[in-house]
Order: sequence, then C-alpha cells, then structure tokens
Amino acid sequence: MKIENVYFIGIGGIGMSALARYFMHEGKRVAGYDRTPSHLTAQLEAEGASIHYTDDVSLIPEEFGDREHTIVVYTPAVPADMGELCMFREKGYEVVKRSQMLGYLSQGKYVLAVSGTHGKTTTSTLVAWLNHEVAHEGSAFLGGISKNFDSNLVLGKGARLTVEADEFDRSFLRLYPDVAVVTAADADHLDIYGTHEAVKQAFSQFVSQIRKGGTLIIKKGVDIAIDNPGITVYRYSYDQPCDFYARNIRLTGGGYYIYDIVTPHGTIADCTLGVPGWVNIENSVAAVAMFLCAEKHDGRKTDLDSLRRALREFSGVKRRFEFYVNTPTAVYMDDYAHHPRELAATLTSVRRMFPGRRITALFQPHLYTRTRDLCPEFAEALSHADEVVLLPIYPAREEPIEGVTSQIIADRITVPCRIVERSELAETVARMDTDVVISFGAGNIDACCEALAEVIGKKAAAKA
Repeated sequence: MKIENVYFIGIGGIGMSALARYFMHEGKRVAGYDRTPSHLTAQLEAEGASIHYTDDVSLIPEEFGDREHTIVVYTPAVPADMGELCMFREKGYEVVKRSQMLGYLSQGKYVLAVSGTHGKTTTSTLVAWLNHEVAHEGSAFLGGISKNFDSNLVLGKGARLTVEADEFDRSFLRLYPDVAVVTAADADHLDIYGTHEAVKQAFSQFVSQIRKGGTLIIKKGVDIAIDNPGITVYRYSYDQPCDFYARNIRLTGGGYYIYDIVTPHGTIADCTLGVPGWVNIENSVAAVAMFLCAEKHDGRKTDLDSLRRALREFSGVKRRFEFYVNTPTAVYMDDYAHHPRELAATLTSVRRMFPGRRITALFQPHLYTRTRDLCPEFAEALSHADEVVLLPIYPAREEPIEGVTSQIIADRITVPCRIVERSELAETVARMDTDVVISFGAGNIDACCEALAEVIGKKAAAKA
C-alpha cells in the first residue's frame, strides 16, 4: 500500500503529535481528531494538519475517504467504541496503534530505546541531544517537547533512532532495540497490568527483545528478570559504585551540579548538566552510558570535550523541572511528575537545591485508578513538602470511581493540606505565604503555570 494520507485519532498526544510531524515532513496529508484543543494541536494545525475536536465522521476531510492510500493511527487511550475509530474499522481501513507505527518506522534503524516508569523523557531527550551535538547524526521520537530542539521530533542523518519506550498498554513490546535503558519498573498502570509483578514481567519481556549483540543499561537495584544471553548488561546509578555512576558531586548555585561520570572505560571529569536537580544527574548517567554504547558500536572515539559541552548546553524538556521564577525570595517550577516515586524524587531534589526553604507542592492526581491503587504512596511522597494543595482528579480516559477523590490522598498527608478547584489555584496561591512552589501533574494543571508564575513573580518583586 502506498500511503498518501495518515489520520490520527488522539493527534494531540505527545507521542502521536511526533508521528504526525514526521509524516508531514515526509509530504503526507495529515489530519486527525482530539478531544480538546491544546498548544500542541494549535502547533500542528499551523504546520498543516487538519484537526477537529468532535467525534463526528462528517468532519473527516474528504481525501481521507480513499481507503487504499490512507492509514489510521490511534492511541490506546481512546475508547474502543469511539465513533470515528469504529467507522474506519468497519470500512476496512488499515488501523494501527501508535506503538505499531513506531515499530514500523524503527525497522532498519539502530534503535536506542529508553524505558521505565519514570525518567524516560529526560533521558531519551538527552540521548537525542548527545547524538545531535557530539555524533552529528540521529533522529528521535520523544515523549516531551525538547527545549533544545523546540520539538518532540528530531530528524537527522544516520541510522540512530532514539525512542521513548512506553510501558502503557504494553506499547514498548512493539520495539526490538539495539540498546535499551530501564530506569525503573515501579507499580504503575495497574488498570492495565493488574499487579506489580505483571509490570515487572512486561519489562522482562522488553529486555528479552533487545537484539542479539545489543546492550541493556539498567538502574542498579531494579528487580526484573533478565533472560537474554545474547546481550551485554550494564548497571548505572546516581552515586552508588557500579558500571556507570556519578561521583565527586558538588552543588553550585541555583541547584546545578558539577560531577564526574565513572564508566567501565575511564572517568569523564567535571561534567555540568544544563538542568538542575540530582535526579537529572542520574538521568544523565544513563544517557551518557547509552550514547557511549552507540559510539562503540560505530567504532568511534568520543570527543569528551564535545560531550561535556553538550551536557552543559542541554536545556531539558518542557514540564520537566521547568523553572518559571527563580529568585532568592521566591521560586516557582512546574513538573510532569504523576507517580509517587517521581514526586518523591523531585521533592527530595528540591530540598537539596534549596536547603532550609519552605516548599509548597501543588498536585493534580491523574486517573482514578492510579489514585485508588497508589493513594498511600502519593500521601507519603507529598508529605516531603511543607504544605500541599491538591486539585480534583484529572480523569483522562477514565470514568469516576465511587469513593475515589483527591480527599483520600489528603486524609493521609501528614503536613497541612487543602483541596481547591483548578480555576481557583492561582488565586489561592496568591493568598498563601509561599517560598518555593512546585506544581505537579500529567493532566491540565499546566494551564495554570502562567497565572502561577505571575502571582509568584509579584511576590518576589514585593520582597526584593
């Protein structure tokens, strides 16, 4: 089949939008549906995609009625009875999941796949940046908007392809990587997997799919079965001695660090990462390990000065440790964290960055099932802050579950906590006595960032 038209159901998703951009770059007609407009959909429309926001087959552009030259890509977050999806299936269109399409596009490439229940996006984006800046090649499909590339799609020469290997709906089992990172295998997406053990089994299967002669880079302490005798296995950590780790870590101003990266082949001294936080040092260790494996595969000797410069110039990912205000009297940052382990890692990072400061956490829980399954862990993680403001649960693809609200987290938090509507968040924070403020969540709390930055910026100016 010669593809001329690509239709996306759920086109506004971060992974879906990267694929849409790729096909537009390849000269294909691109159209799609999403439930709500967003900054991403606005960008795609500006780039030439035709998008609508009502599930209505009459709104699908006429050209996409050509079944022989059209392929439909959908996200598994879309309900199975969604009208447009059902229509395409009933009429015999080729309909594939996003993960299947990513698997097709990775064929013939040297695939660098970053998996894990947290840390994927920053790590894979840094790998893509190192490929671009040090090796001067490589493409990438990313799970966030890279600040360096100002995109979630990177197109470059050569065979290297960096992808975020998402465990949701077992999507990453469509990939057969040459090098894979596993950052974590925590209990998550239990609405899909049922048990933590099933999550770990899926990661084990992903590892078994690494191609013969390939490499696994797994965080020290991650407990999954590794049954792939044809690969090399390396462990990495933040600062625990193993194959790849950081040592001689020194905190500088604003939460940035200088550190050495120890590798099996020597030490890369005096590295500085362009984004703050100890958790990002850990991510950088995994990214450098993956990059060095690709360099070794290509028979190259890495220019360490170029590598240090690329680490220093890495700007991070939007909504990952993203600062809006950073003054001696007031700090505001936003982060995508939506799992207890992510929340705890970010809050402990901020504690180290701003010792002795008072931390206010603003959190929007994501999914009723995740809130139900991980409620005690959420409360424990958020209690690392000095005070907490919760928003109502963001439902995403789910229907409400009786008795599951943000209150079940609030009841277990051991520091002062309140629940407010999203529309009232900025006004609430304006009235609070705040110092360091962090907003968290994978829903639509980011729509509040500008208003929060404004009120916190005014507080900083008043204190100056």
